Amino acid sequence: MTIRNTLRDHGQRYRPRMACLKKVEKVVLEMQDPKTGVKSQPQRLVITTIPHAITGKDTQRQIDIHLHSKAKNLGTMLVALGYIYPIQDHKRLVIKPDASLYRFQTPYFWPAQQWPVEDTDYAIYLAKRNIRKKGLLELHEQEQYNRLHKWMNHKWDFIVMQAKEQYRAAKERKKPDRVVFECQERAYWVVHRPPPGTVSGMDYGLDRRIDPNGDEYIQDFLLFSGRLVKYCATYKSHDPFLSRSFPSNPWLTDDATYWTLNMPNVEMPTKMRVERWTFSFGELLSDPRGRNDFRLFLKKEFSGENLAFWEGCEDLKWGAAATMREKAEQIYKTFLARGAPRWINIDGKTMEVTVKGLKHPHRYVLDPAQTHIYMLMKKDSYGRYLKSPVFKDTLKKAICPEEHKFRTRRPSLSPIVLRQQEQELKAKMAASVDITQVMSKLRTLTTKQQPPVLKN
Repeated sequence: MTIRNTLRDHGQRYRPRMACLKKVEKVVLEMQDPKTGVKSQPQRLVITTIPHAITGKDTQRQIDIHLHSKAKNLGTMLVALGYIYPIQDHKRLVIKPDASLYRFQTPYFWPAQQWPVEDTDYAIYLAKRNIRKKGLLELHEQEQYNRLHKWMNHKWDFIVMQAKEQYRAAKERKKPDRVVFECQERAYWVVHRPPPGTVSGMDYGLDRRIDPNGDEYIQDFLLFSGRLVKYCATYKSHDPFLSRSFPSNPWLTDDATYWTLNMPNVEMPTKMRVERWTFSFGELLSDPRGRNDFRLFLKKEFSGENLAFWEGCEDLKWGAAATMREKAEQIYKTFLARGAPRWINIDGKTMEVTVKGLKHPHRYVLDPAQTHIYMLMKKDSYGRYLKSPVFKDTLKKAICPEEHKFRTRRPSLSPIVLRQQEQELKAKMAASVDITQVMSKLRTLTTKQQPPVLKN
């Protein structure tokens, strides 16, 4: 391989699954043990002798005997990851249970080495093969060669120079060593640059911005975990499924008092609802009752136009499409135009972007101005609101409902069960009738129905 870029490739081709690869390497080292591993011996291939070659049949037998696992699947995985490579049919990355020849890949090319698979190295490899094959590359290699030549035209002279130098150095080796190195290099690129239609064993899914094996990923994960724990601890007491609801849980009882006390525009909110407004500015604006309280505070500070503008932008964003242009013009005339009755204070750049966008209005045309006003209220007005007499008075008058204690009652039986019990009772009553009494009644009835006998 050649000079490499020290920068890590955080794209799709650099995310080795280190835990899995370490286990695979342990298996490969056991298979290479001179005493208990797979037997390797020189094999003659055409006119060249390949040293330390193994067969697919011996490899599967070794995996089956010593590892007691599915030999075919594990052997194919070793080939797909590049730990074992085929000498003859290099396009098919599978293990064959026959006399097909394979070799163990040198540890330099193992995936756990984390070599960045760069396009420059691949271009040098293709250029070297093009020199050795005298332009007779395979179809997919020729396509990749042409693409890289077009993309790296500015440094193609350097790529060709490196390819010629490596080709000259390879010719100085002995032929068996040269053939083995060519097979090793070709197996490496077949794994990392597979032909079309071949499933790559090094494909790790969608792109990630960071390396999951690095320290940066662990730090971000710990930071996210801390935020999640803090969020759960804050909202646990306000979740009716995780904590007790007062005065009662409407999901478990027939009492609807909980819904009544927490209506959107209730006159006097509960204490837990007011406490939730202190969690964040977004919580305050998402509650209609809290927004009304915040509007009252802004009115006393003569800055109610900020909240009115934010609400107008929300109405434009989520309103009907037919009235979108009309609403945008009305908001501009009320809050943004020169001499507007409720003019808001935004910077010149934001105003310029907003006015330019209003020439072709859409739902999100006022987003820059709305974000500016939102951050202004969050950083300035929200903190003063939490310290104001308006909020303190609301918190003082907030309701603290007491828990409703319901008398425990036995659950009513199903109508099907009641019908079955009624039928069983009738059957018992019919079985308990005295047969002698029934026969006597029958005799009495028959004697009364018979006509009297006339005497001569």
